Amino acid sequence: MTIRRSSTPGNPSAKPSKSADKSIKNTKSRRWVWFWVGMSGIAMVSATAGALLAVSLSSKPLMQANLSPDEAAVFDSDRISGGGLQFSELTRPVNILVMGMSVLPPDVPNAPEDTKHLGYLPQLNSFDGLSDVMLLLRFDPEKKKLVMLSIPRDTRVEIEGHGMKKINAANVYGGPALTAKTVSNLLDGVAIDRYVRINVLGVAKLIDALGGVTVYVPKDMKYQDDSQHLYINLKKGKQHLNGDKALQLLRFRHDENGDIGRIQRQQMVIRALIEQSLNPVTLTQLPKILNVVKEHIDTNLTVEELLALVSFAVRTNRSQMQMLMLPGRFSEKKEFEASYWMPYKKRISAMMAQHFDLKTSTDSLTPAFDPGSLRVAIQDSTGSSDRTNLRPLIRVLEKAGYRNVYIAKSWGEPLEVTHIVAQQGDGDSAEVIRNTLGFGEVRVESTGNLGSDISIQVGKDWLQQRGLLEEQSQP
Repeated sequence: MTIRRSSTPGNPSAKPSKSADKSIKNTKSRRWVWFWVGMSGIAMVSATAGALLAVSLSSKPLMQANLSPDEAAVFDSDRISGGGLQFSELTRPVNILVMGMSVLPPDVPNAPEDTKHLGYLPQLNSFDGLSDVMLLLRFDPEKKKLVMLSIPRDTRVEIEGHGMKKINAANVYGGPALTAKTVSNLLDGVAIDRYVRINVLGVAKLIDALGGVTVYVPKDMKYQDDSQHLYINLKKGKQHLNGDKALQLLRFRHDENGDIGRIQRQQMVIRALIEQSLNPVTLTQLPKILNVVKEHIDTNLTVEELLALVSFAVRTNRSQMQMLMLPGRFSEKKEFEASYWMPYKKRISAMMAQHFDLKTSTDSLTPAFDPGSLRVAIQDSTGSSDRTNLRPLIRVLEKAGYRNVYIAKSWGEPLEVTHIVAQQGDGDSAEVIRNTLGFGEVRVESTGNLGSDISIQVGKDWLQQRGLLEEQSQP
């Protein structure tokens, strides 16, 4: 390692150069800037805390479910945030189960009378139906990392007292407590500290309150279901979506990948919302946002805990935000009458050990790095239809020992920078590939090819690197 010194080598008393002197001044200047940013952040957090306290005192609690003592005991009751002046700081790693509810009148025992004469099934402001979206979030202040694990709604699991079912039915049978127990059993006994349920009406309002979201719609999407009053009509391309339009994108699942494709689009929207809306200004708007969506949310988080979680997320580096998907496969038609997502037990154990700090048996640990065992998908996101452009890239990977490299269908969004996607959560292997290529950006998320371990979504920066890699790939 080379250590740079401001003084002349061999002469510690030499005067700093003008450039070094300027660097020192810039460093001091930056320190003052960060000092004032920090002070401003403290002021904003204090102001936000006061407003949140007013929200909590002047409105009904955020928790709308009536949990029995046994149900409440499913969740960890220990504090997750500090006290006094440290109220907005997380004190330990926290796992939050988030459920997105799509509730129709038949889901609710006592459906409102005014829905019976309608020719369609409207969405209800309730939390008693199927949890069609399920995320387990880990906020880890020790590693300064935020992990989001998507659990497909069709995952085949055993629901205590009800046999083998789709996991989204756990909420119908036993609410958030039974859902949390089912998720914990699926994920090697992971502890779940708190839960959040939000219905689709609240999702649209939340996105509107954040000012909408700019995303690339990967293809034309059109679907109509009069019985559910569901109308989806989106055009392909980059666009700014309001809450209703974003909800159409989030709910669309009528393509070859079904609910798994929907999870990929959900991750895309979540990342876009994080990059565009998660900042200190949003933190100060939290009381206003809560007032807009509070009737559509049920959670056992206190407002102080919610502030600590959002405050942590605001300060977390975007590269430390990772989005995973439960490892598994589609069931075959001959296996069951219904379609399921069949979980891979060993891969789940490895994922939980790596990203949720769970102890695991040695036989389920990820083996030593072997490029020959990785499935590497190449997806052309340069906007070009000429796949021959990718051949030098494939040759470089094969020369480096990657034997299972294949070209897959692209996501559709033209990229300026290549994304090296750790589809199964193996960020270390993705980083090795990035170092091999010498360009690209590693992303731990599940927006790549479903059959891959690593997906390389080739952006326009590849066109600048092609000549150099062609030279490297020569025998």
